[in-house]
Amino acid sequence: MAEKKQVPAAPLVSISEDKGDVIIPFGSLTPLHPLPDLLDGRREDYINVAIPLYEASIKGDWKAAKAIIDKNPELPLLRCSITENCETPLHIAASADKSKRMQEFVKNLVGMMETKDLELQNKSFNTALCLAAAAGNVEMVKILVKKNRALLIIPGSSNMMPLYMATLFGDHATVEYLYSQSNKLGDDGWTRENRAWLLQKCVEANLFDIALQIVQDIPELASSGNVLGVLAKKPEAFSRTTSNVFKKSFNWVFARPSKPVPPKKDGEALQLLRTIWKNVVKLPKKEIDDILRGQPDPVKKDDRLPYNKEDQKLHLLKLISEKLDKISVEIQKPTLPSSSTVTKEPAKAKPTYSSRVLFVAAEVGNTKFIVELIRMYPDLIWKVNENNQSIFHIAVKHRHEGIYNLLYEIGSMKDLITPLKDEHENNMLHLVGKSAKQKRLQDVSGVALQMQRELLWFQEVEAMIPSSYRERKNKDGLTPHELFTKEHKDLVVQGEKWMKETASQCMVVAALIATIVFAAAFTVPGGYSQGGRNQTEGIPVFHSDPTFMVFVVADAISLFASAASILMFLSILTSRYAERDFLQSLPKKLMLGLSTLFLSITTMTIAFSVSFFVLYKNGLRWMPIVISLFAVMPIFLFAWLQYPLLGDVIRSTYGSRYLFKPKKRMLYYENPEPNIIMRFFSRWSSSIFRIFKAQ
Repeated sequence: MAEKKQVPAAPLVSISEDKGDVIIPFGSLTPLHPLPDLLDGRREDYINVAIPLYEASIKGDWKAAKAIIDKNPELPLLRCSITENCETPLHIAASADKSKRMQEFVKNLVGMMETKDLELQNKSFNTALCLAAAAGNVEMVKILVKKNRALLIIPGSSNMMPLYMATLFGDHATVEYLYSQSNKLGDDGWTRENRAWLLQKCVEANLFDIALQIVQDIPELASSGNVLGVLAKKPEAFSRTTSNVFKKSFNWVFARPSKPVPPKKDGEALQLLRTIWKNVVKLPKKEIDDILRGQPDPVKKDDRLPYNKEDQKLHLLKLISEKLDKISVEIQKPTLPSSSTVTKEPAKAKPTYSSRVLFVAAEVGNTKFIVELIRMYPDLIWKVNENNQSIFHIAVKHRHEGIYNLLYEIGSMKDLITPLKDEHENNMLHLVGKSAKQKRLQDVSGVALQMQRELLWFQEVEAMIPSSYRERKNKDGLTPHELFTKEHKDLVVQGEKWMKETASQCMVVAALIATIVFAAAFTVPGGYSQGGRNQTEGIPVFHSDPTFMVFVVADAISLFASAASILMFLSILTSRYAERDFLQSLPKKLMLGLSTLFLSITTMTIAFSVSFFVLYKNGLRWMPIVISLFAVMPIFLFAWLQYPLLGDVIRSTYGSRYLFKPKKRMLYYENPEPNIIMRFFSRWSSSIFRIFKAQ
């Protein structure tokens, strides 16, 4: 074997593990790298030893790896680099898959290694624990930590602790285990800054239960970092879901009107928010404002020199020329009082804060987040941003009805908030007059229904603000309605095109069905009698059969329904497509047209199936049954493909009345109003009680 290069070995750090506590300070840990024997030795040894060992390590083949190790006792293979990235077999195995085979491989490998060997770091300064934590392999992590707890405080790439690495990749089990072994982040190497970073990364990775545990263990972290800002951007984390749909529906139907609904178990994100906010509101007002304001936006430097050298020369000459002109003008001016000769420095640009926690939550529609903040700090409803817009203005701008509906819960204070105007003299109605973001429009299927939703918003806000503000003009000289018409011009054109295309295609189908069922009405199954014994000529042969009557009724309904569908779609095609038509007229026509079309397809299929029962009732009974089963397919296919559109039309037309002024209060308590069924049941039971009492 070739002569080895003498590489100065890094000093091994002895770790005292008395009572499980690591007492070595973080700064004193010196990186410990693997031995370069195979990399710097003969190429033949690298090919014959390192490559097979690498293959065995990545496959988890312990038998092959053990054979290679036993065959080369003169080489410290467990401490040698087998890749150019200075990785040992343990590094390779720790970053492989999570199979049982790999876990057994690592367990056997660790059993042959010294405790200090587990601290070996590759070129990126990652230990095997760092790689296992990043891979989310909790079983390997447990094996490594059990062998050497000092690995918990040895940082890896970019000076990141193993726990921090696991959090970045979001594996819950790995993060939970590493945090349980971290002595509540009290080990050496954990500072307030990287503890706050860890908390923030847990929230970003949706590890809310671990973040909650960190805040409970270290309460001072509640006011550090940008945890509230991260939570504000996660409205989905606060949405309450239920797995029992029937139970949810039953509770909705029979909810008692006068008794508040007991709160369900809060989600982990909501518990985390409440814990953090309870600690924040105890701080002085200035500190609370600073936390809610967030970090200022970086100042844009507009006076940078052009990149091109020739342009730089021209720019400098221009600046020098301007300075000389100013000097010559000053020389020619008469002497002025000293107060006038003082040159005023240009005013500094006012910093902007686009990361304001409250307004970020309003922008993304995080209703629960805002509700929790306002419950403990009611004055937040008066906060405005740099454009003099409240959270309700932001909610209107981004079409978040949940936050907007909170206006109905603050009483007459809404009359002081809604008239606010921004720097462009836009009031709340102007903001709703601007077209919604494309992302919000895409939540509604169909361009016509998107236009309907925009009209509903405008109609709602128009009723909310004082009447004197409905015709106010902004700086561009536009009233809210003029701005709405201008901004939604393209949406009206697209809505008209979508409506006509949908109506035309459905009308063709309805016309075909009408033609088929009309012909079927006069070519009945079995034909007509030709006269003879006790039979009248021209009467259907099976006219006395009850099954035949089902055929006749189904065929007639299909004809009438398809004719009605044709009329509805024809009405859509000949509509004037005014702006207001998208609110009620066009959606209702589309809903009726689709409903009657579905009815005509269903009854046509029934008539077709029943005709086989009429013809083959005395024999081959299996044939009409099989045909009927296949005949059901078009019905289900139409329902599957077209019901989403029909459902959206129905919800948008009739369900949108519940979009605003919700019956369930959110800000201070939950108290659903009695619904129609409950009111009927209450009145019915009261009437029965009065009757029995009278008797």
